[in-house]
Amino acid sequence: MKTLYEYRRRFSEVAEKMNVESFNLDHTKVEAPYVRLAGKVEGSKDTIYKYDLRICQPNEEHMDMPSLHSLEHMMAEFSRNHHDHIVDVSPMGCQTGFYLSLINDDNYDEVLELVEQTLRDVLEATEVPACNEVQCGWAASHSLDGAKEIASAMLARRSDWTNVFKEV
Repeated sequence: MKTLYEYRRRFSEVAEKMNVESFNLDHTKVEAPYVRLAGKVEGSKDTIYKYDLRICQPNEEHMDMPSLHSLEHMMAEFSRNHHDHIVDVSPMGCQTGFYLSLINDDNYDEVLELVEQTLRDVLEATEVPACNEVQCGWAASHSLDGAKEIASAMLARRSDWTNVFKEV
């Protein structure tokens, strides 16, 4: 049986550049929470900027699904109260964060402010938007309290959001 070290060494020896940006990110070298520009796609007139909002430390912790699901609903709804160019707020399948996509906006400081304002809105919320069988595909899987706990923990480490990589 190979050790984790052997897998990491082998991965670094054979890994070729992959199509998905986050698959090329060494998840053992990042330190959550952080907000980073993960990519951009330029069209004929517009540019989409994708930000990695990493909440949990990869391969060490993750958000539980009901809390993540509620946080996704709230971030998707509330973020649009603060910014007119949001394309999408999408949860990561690994349950460690979200992707925030904006059109024609690469102002990092404004993105940080947007995330902060949105998380503050989560703390003030009294219900999860669209948490019903008509508007949600799995309405039974929500946790307002769990989403608030995640938002509170993320806000408590606001000063760390610009530091993506672990200090060596």
